[in-house]
Amino acid sequence: MQDLGKIVVLMGGTSAEREVSLRSGGEVYRTLVEAGANVEAVDIRDHAIHQLTDIEFDIAFIALHGRGGEDGTIQGVLEWMNKPYTGSGVMASALAMDKWRTKMIWMAAGLPTPPAFLLSQDCNWNEISKQLEENAIVKPAREGSSIGMRRVHNADDLKASYEFACQYDGMVLAERWVQGKEFTVAIVDGEALPVIQLKTSHEFYDYDAKYQANDTQYLLPCGLAADEEALLQNIALKAFDVLGGQGWGRIDVMQDEAGQFWLLEANTSPGMTDHSLVPMAARAHGMSFTDLVTRLLQEAKLRHGG
Repeated sequence: MQDLGKIVVLMGGTSAEREVSLRSGGEVYRTLVEAGANVEAVDIRDHAIHQLTDIEFDIAFIALHGRGGEDGTIQGVLEWMNKPYTGSGVMASALAMDKWRTKMIWMAAGLPTPPAFLLSQDCNWNEISKQLEENAIVKPAREGSSIGMRRVHNADDLKASYEFACQYDGMVLAERWVQGKEFTVAIVDGEALPVIQLKTSHEFYDYDAKYQANDTQYLLPCGLAADEEALLQNIALKAFDVLGGQGWGRIDVMQDEAGQFWLLEANTSPGMTDHSLVPMAARAHGMSFTDLVTRLLQEAKLRHGG
């Protein structure tokens, strides 16, 4: 491995995705140790600035998920410290973490994303349910790993699911349900990796399907014709680029029964666990987990002037 100086792997955090982040960070830390790197694992808690200024390091691998780690916050701290770090910068991280603003930007750029409404306590639940064809999914706008999400079929479900999602975030949206196939596109250093199709016995690809279930299927090859896969990769690259994404990320997409692709959300600090999708796509592209981690660190160092 190229000498990158002292590496810190930032993991844990205080978001609802803390446990997943600890697993991601643990995998990154383990592979760097095995590669002989000078590396330290740091469990970020409530005093990130003190934690980071108390240690000497040259570059950070961000394995944090959710608010505080994926939303531009820790990126801002590292910018202030003038330290290179993996993944997108402050603005792109903040935008991608916010599903509502991500959707607004995609729509403005002419990219396909399902219609949605931002919810509030005084909504006209019947009208919104009707507009979404009484088949929608309710999402906290600034959570990941499908936390707080529920599928709804009527106005009463919509209101109840809004109140449930509010436990996780004060900003909640309802998005029209897309019936069809689910795909994810990993992006590394400006390149879209092989597309993965996700199949689950659950109603949708929820937290349990992502991290705990053993019956979730990951199809690689993804089952799309070559020209369809190339089209999807191109859409994903545009979706990532228009947010200002850099380094690496993942774009989640549905394909409806008519064959139309619909962008769901962007991830700027994807999982690196044994169930995670970016390492899976990287392997299909001939890149080992160690290769992937090394490439992300090298890209970060070059981008930040190293």
